Amino acid sequence: MNRRISSISIEAPQSRTRRSSYATSVSSRRNENLTRRLSALSTAEHGEAVDTATTAAEETVAEEIAEIKRYEDFTTIDWVQDAARENQRRKARRVERAGFFEREGRLGWRRKVWEAYDAGQGWIVVTLIGIAIGLNAAFLNIVTEWLSDVKLGYCTTAFYLNESFCCWASESGCPEWHRWSTFWPLNYLLYICFAGLLAFCSAHLVKSYAPYAAGSGISEIKCIIAGFVMKGFLGFWTLLIKTLAMPLSIASGLSVGKEGPSVHYAVCTGNVISRLFDKYRRNAAKTREILSACAAAGVAVAFGSPIGGVLFSLEEMSNYFPLKTMWRSYYCCLVATAVLAAMNPFRTGQLVMFTVRYDRSWHFFELPFYILLGVFGGLYGAFVMKWHLRMQAFRKRYLSQYPILETTALAVATAILCYPNMFLRIDMTESMEILFLECEGGHDYDELCDRQNRWGIVFTLLCATLLRTLLVILSYGCKVPAGIFVPSMAIGASFGRMVGIVVQALYEAFPNAAFFAACEPDVPCITPGTYAFLGAGAALSGIMHITVSVVVIMFELTGALTYILPSMIVVGVTKAVADQCGKGGIADRMIWFNGFPFLDNKEEHTFGVSVSHTMTAKPLALPARGLTVGDLERILSETKYQGFPVVEDPETNTLLGYIGCTELRYALERAKRHQIVNANARCFFVPQDVPGTAVTPSTAMPAVSFDDMAETAGAMSVDFSKFVDPTPLAVHPRLPLETVMELFKKLGPRVILVEYHGRLTGLVTVKDCLKYQFQVEAHENPKDDSALKAGQDKLWHVIRRVAYWIVGTVGTYSGGRLRLSEGMRPPSSAELEGYGGRAEDERGAHDGELELEDRGHTPR
Repeated sequence: MNRRISSISIEAPQSRTRRSSYATSVSSRRNENLTRRLSALSTAEHGEAVDTATTAAEETVAEEIAEIKRYEDFTTIDWVQDAARENQRRKARRVERAGFFEREGRLGWRRKVWEAYDAGQGWIVVTLIGIAIGLNAAFLNIVTEWLSDVKLGYCTTAFYLNESFCCWASESGCPEWHRWSTFWPLNYLLYICFAGLLAFCSAHLVKSYAPYAAGSGISEIKCIIAGFVMKGFLGFWTLLIKTLAMPLSIASGLSVGKEGPSVHYAVCTGNVISRLFDKYRRNAAKTREILSACAAAGVAVAFGSPIGGVLFSLEEMSNYFPLKTMWRSYYCCLVATAVLAAMNPFRTGQLVMFTVRYDRSWHFFELPFYILLGVFGGLYGAFVMKWHLRMQAFRKRYLSQYPILETTALAVATAILCYPNMFLRIDMTESMEILFLECEGGHDYDELCDRQNRWGIVFTLLCATLLRTLLVILSYGCKVPAGIFVPSMAIGASFGRMVGIVVQALYEAFPNAAFFAACEPDVPCITPGTYAFLGAGAALSGIMHITVSVVVIMFELTGALTYILPSMIVVGVTKAVADQCGKGGIADRMIWFNGFPFLDNKEEHTFGVSVSHTMTAKPLALPARGLTVGDLERILSETKYQGFPVVEDPETNTLLGYIGCTELRYALERAKRHQIVNANARCFFVPQDVPGTAVTPSTAMPAVSFDDMAETAGAMSVDFSKFVDPTPLAVHPRLPLETVMELFKKLGPRVILVEYHGRLTGLVTVKDCLKYQFQVEAHENPKDDSALKAGQDKLWHVIRRVAYWIVGTVGTYSGGRLRLSEGMRPPSSAELEGYGGRAEDERGAHDGELELEDRGHTPR
C-alpha cells in the first residue's frame, strides 16, 4: 500500500486473475485517456508474482462486505463477480495447499481429514437437507389428513386418528368413526365452523409472524434462484410459519394445494441449513445449487416423485442447471423420498395416497377423447390464469387491508358450497384417489360405478369441475400457504372421469359399432379412472406450462406404465393449446404481475432495435477526481442506485470503470467510524502514484486496510481506486437489444455499461429491458381497462354494502359491539352515482400493471 501523510489509500486484495479484458490507463492528458484500453495485459498476465495470502484483518473486512452485499434486500446478484470471487478462492486454496506441502514435507492426517470434509461438504449439506425435508413432509401429511377429517367426525378409540387409520382395512366406514351428529344440518354447520376457524388461524399466523409465508412461493423462488435477493423470504420464521399454517389452510377446505408450499418450505429448509456452513454462506453460486436441489426435493416429497422433482426443477425452476446441480438434485430427492418412505405416513408402503395400478391397455379409438382432454387442459390453464390475474388486481386494490377477513370469508363460502357435493366435501387428494380407481374390485364411493346412478354422477362431476374452477380463481393468492397443483389436478380428474363415464356409456349403448371394434367381448373395455388420470395431468400441464415433468410425475404417482404414450399425447396437445392462448405458466404470469426483474430463458424476442433505445442515457457518473467525502455522502443519500460508472471528467465522459454502491458505502462508513477523514477530504477513483497500473479488485471481495492510524489521522484524501472495477462489461450502443438480453440471461451481470469510442453513453439493467419489452407488447396489443376497473369498483361497492348489512345485523344481536373499519363503511349515494366513470381507486394499483418504477429495490 502506498501511503502519504496527506492521503489514505483503501486497498483491495491483490488478485488479478479475472477474465481477459482491457486495462485502464489513467493520465492527465486527454489524448492518452482515449487510448486507455490499448494495454490488454494485467500485471498477473505479464508474469508478475501474485501474492494471494491475505491478512486476518483483510479477510474479516472482506467477509463483512460480503454479508452486506449478499443480503441487500430487493437487489440482484452479479453472477460474473460471484464466479470470479469463487475462482479466486479456489486458487488461494491451491496455493495454500502447495505451500503447506513444501513447508511440512507431507500432509498430516488432520489436514487430510479437513481436505476430505471440505471436498464432501456439499454432499453432507444435501444429506442433512434431504433428511429434514423428508421428516417435515411426513409430519405435514399426517397432520393435514387428521385436520381434514376432523371437520366431518372423530374416532372414538383414539381422537388423534383420522378416518382411514381409525377404520383401517375397512372399505365402507366402521363403528369407531363417528360423525359429529346424526342430524345432518348440525354436521353442515360444524363443517362450516371448522373451515372458518382453520382458515382464520392460518391467516392470522401468516399476517402476524411471516407475511412471506403466504401464497405458493414458486414465482419468487424462481427469481431468487436467478439471483434476485428477497431478504427473509427463505428465513427460519418463514419456514416455521409455512409449516404450521399449511396444514390449517389445506384442511380448511380452501381450494388450495400443498405442492407449491412444499417447494417453498423445502427451499427454506435448504437455505437455513446451508447458512450454517461457511462455504455456502459466502458464495451465492453454491447456494443456488442447493436451492435448485431443494426445489426438486419439495416436489419429490409432495408427489412421491423423485425423478419428476428433478425434471420439474430443470424445466420450471432453474434458469441455470449444470450437471453438478442435477446430481445434487437427484441425491437430495433420493434422501428426502427415502426418509418419507421410511416414515410411511399413509401406512400403505406408498409415498402418496394414489395406489392404483391400471392392468388394462388402451385402444387407439380412444385417441379423440384423449385429445379432448388435452384441449380442456390448455383452455383451463388459459382461463384460470386470465381471471386469476384479474382477481389478484382486485385483491391488491381493495382487499389487501383485510387478509384475515378475506380468507375466513372464502373458507366459509367454500364450505357452504362444497358440502352438498360429495366430491368437493372431502379432501382433494382423497377425491382424486377415488376418481382414479377402477370400478372392478375397488371401493365404490357413493355408487360411483353404479350404472343406475351414472348420469347423476356425471352431473355431480360437472358441477364439481365448474365450482372448483371458480373457487381456485378466488382462493389461490389469498394470504395463506396456497398451491395450485392439486386443485388443478382435482379439476382435471373430475372432468376426465366425467368424459370416461360418457365414453363407457357410449360403448355400452353401441357395443357392436365399428368404432368400438377393438374391444373384446365380455371384457371391460373402457376404464373411466384412466381418463381421470389423464385429465389431471392435462390440467396440471395447462396451468404450469410444463410437459416432461408432468408425464414423469403422473407415472410415478400411479405406476401407470402402460399409459405413458397417452400421457405424452395429452400433455403435448395441452402444451400446443396453451401456447396459442398465451405465453408462460401461472408462475411466470405472477412474476410479471409482481414486477420482479426476471428474464426467462424460454422466451425469444425479436425487437429489431439497438440497446441505445432502452438504455438509461446520461447516467449519474462519478468523476475520477474532484469530489469530496461530503459530496459522496450526499449522492449516496439522495440516490438508490446499486453502483456508479467512473469517468475521467464530466466533459470528456471517458469511461474508467465502475464502482459498486456497497463497497463505496462500506469504505466511507468505516473511515468515518475511525475518524480519519472529514467531509472536505478529496476522493480519488484512479491511482495517484502509479499511473497505468491495471488491477481488477472485483475478482475478490475488497478489503480495507487502516494500518498506522496515527500516521493517517490527518488524511485529507481518500483513494478508492482499488474498489473500482476497470473492466466492467461494456457494449456498443448499436448492439442489438436481443444480444444484450442474452448477456443478462447467460452471464447474469447486475449492470451493463454502454460506451462509444471510450466514452460513456449510458447503462442498461434488466429492469430497462423489461420496461421496453412491456412497452412493445402494450403497443402491439393495446388494452382499454376502464370498463374492467369500473366493474371492479361496482363489485367492491356491492361487497361493502353486503358486509355492512351483515355486520349491522349481527351487531344488533351482539349489543352493537361489532364494528366495521373505515375502509369498509357503506358507500354513499353520491359515490355510487359518480363511481362508474372513476378509473382509479384512492388506494389502488392498476389492474395487471407491472410496477417497474424507480422504487429502490430494482437494480441499477
